[in-house]
Amino acid sequence: MTLLRPSADAADANDPARRPGTGRAAAVLVLVTLAALIPLLGPTAALHGTGEAAAPGVGGIALLRGVLFAALCVPPGELFVLRLARRLPGAPSERPHSWAVFSNVTGFAAALLLASVVATGNLVPHSLGQIDVGGLYDSRDGRLALLEVNAFLVAGLCARSRRPAAQVWPLGAVVVAEALRAHPPAEQSPLTGSGLTLVHLTCAALWVGGLLHALRTLRRWQGDPAGAVLLGLYARVAAVLLAVLTATGVCSALRRMPKATILDQLTTTAYGRTLLAKVILVAVVAGLALWARIRLRRAADPLTAYTSARAEVIALGAVVAVSGLLTALPLPIRWS
Repeated sequence: MTLLRPSADAADANDPARRPGTGRAAAVLVLVTLAALIPLLGPTAALHGTGEAAAPGVGGIALLRGVLFAALCVPPGELFVLRLARRLPGAPSERPHSWAVFSNVTGFAAALLLASVVATGNLVPHSLGQIDVGGLYDSRDGRLALLEVNAFLVAGLCARSRRPAAQVWPLGAVVVAEALRAHPPAEQSPLTGSGLTLVHLTCAALWVGGLLHALRTLRRWQGDPAGAVLLGLYARVAAVLLAVLTATGVCSALRRMPKATILDQLTTTAYGRTLLAKVILVAVVAGLALWARIRLRRAADPLTAYTSARAEVIALGAVVAVSGLLTALPLPIRWS
């Protein structure tokens, strides 16, 4: 199996009514719509029967957080895979067009809208007059929200500069801000929680964004054998990233829900139900990653792993959407 299908391309050329890429664009649109429905409709399902109350506009906030996480993944993943590609002797010089600028602009917009929510006392603003921009400087959450807005703006400017690698610094500031925001000072051992989240988000960004850019590079290289080597290099690093993600995720879950109560809270709280859905999705992703690795090693044409890897990146998109929902739901009670 190769990345290009000449017969399909020939059919497109002979059919003037059908534009090449139309079906692919429609599939992407459907996937994006389904990913958006997870945070928008997820709170209702997660909260059903739990007796918990969600914050106003939880669906929209979950969607914005999912968009912010997705935007945070793309630029680091591109830089990571570009570095791997440079290590391949004889690899094609072609590279896919960077999505970093678009991603940073999208992250900036999401961060700006989230900051407007913080500026109205964590309520959804219905008019510009309700937004107290100056009040953002008076609270910890407000300052962190402003940091994320400015960091995405600087990252976008860096992506357009002659040194696009410099965007890792402002994007790193976003990761730090997210880690601090998720663990307020009133929480038990907040620095430990922030450290776990910092590592978790960094590994997730490299895994998701790296796989996406690796697949885009393979498609650009049009079946060149170097593509399989690049995917193999990525897979070796991804295995380590998955291990670290699993370890930090388990530790974070145990901090939120002590092991004596975790089984009950996984089914009786909105946070636990959403966490359980995320765990299942990550298990599916791990299975797809393992299958792609097996194909890379044993298949006559290693590039047949492309199909499994493409399914993996779609499943990872669902994981990002569920992660956005998870951050917007009320935290579980620590039973003792």
